[in-house]
Amino acid sequence: MKKKIEIIYEDDAIVIVNKLPFVLTIPDRYAPEKFNVYHYLLKKYGEIYTVHRLDKETSGILCFAKTPEIHKALSKQFQERTLDKIYLTIIEGNMAVEEGIIDKPIAQSKARQDKMIVSERGKPSVTEFKVKERFKNFTLMEANIKTGRTHQIRVHFDALGYPLMVDRVYGKREEFFVSEIKRRYNKQKNTEENPLISRTILHAFSLEMDHPVSGERVKFEAPLPKDFRAVVAQLRKWN
Repeated sequence: MKKKIEIIYEDDAIVIVNKLPFVLTIPDRYAPEKFNVYHYLLKKYGEIYTVHRLDKETSGILCFAKTPEIHKALSKQFQERTLDKIYLTIIEGNMAVEEGIIDKPIAQSKARQDKMIVSERGKPSVTEFKVKERFKNFTLMEANIKTGRTHQIRVHFDALGYPLMVDRVYGKREEFFVSEIKRRYNKQKNTEENPLISRTILHAFSLEMDHPVSGERVKFEAPLPKDFRAVVAQLRKWN
C-alpha cells in the first residue's frame, strides 16, 4: 500500500502527504484494520499527530505533526484560518462569473444524516472561488475554504446551482463516462464502458501556511491524481 502514500515533504516538525482517492485519513470506527494514512505514518515514525482530515473519496494534501507542540501550533492556524487550503473540482454547467465568494451558513440535514444543507440555523461558512478553465458543459474551479464545514465545497456549489460533476449525494451522477461528451462514441461489442471517474470529484491541491518552527510562509502542492487528470483531458478533447 506504500504507493498510496506519497510523502511530498517532511522535516523534524511536519509531514506533508498527497493522499490518493479511496484511502482513509484516520482509522475507520467500525473497521480499524482498514489501511489508513495515520496508521501508516505511525508505523513509520513511531509518533504522529493528525492536524486535519480529508474525506475518503477526496484526494490531495494532508498535513501531520511529529510532536504534540507542533500539533497544537498547526491546529491553531487551522482554527484561526490563517492558512490557505485550495481545492480543485469540476462543476456542472458554465459558471456565470469568473470569481466570487459564497457566504452561506451550513447545517446538518434533518432528513438525511449523510447530508448537509444551507440553512439559517447553520454555522457561518465561506468559500472563495475562481474559474480555472471553461468547457462547454462543465467548469474547472478553484475553491479556497475560509471555514472548515463538512462537505462545504459540495454544499456551496450545489446551493448556487452548480453541483459537482460527480457527487452521489449532491450531484446528478455517481460516475462520469466519456460517452457523455464524445459524439458517436462506439464501445467495443459485448463490453461495458468504464467510467473516467467514480468518486466525488474533489482534490485538495495546495496548502499554504506558516511553518510552525521557522515561521516562514511555506506552500505545498499535490498534483492531480490519474482519474481527475483523465476527466480534464477528455473535456479538453471533446467538450
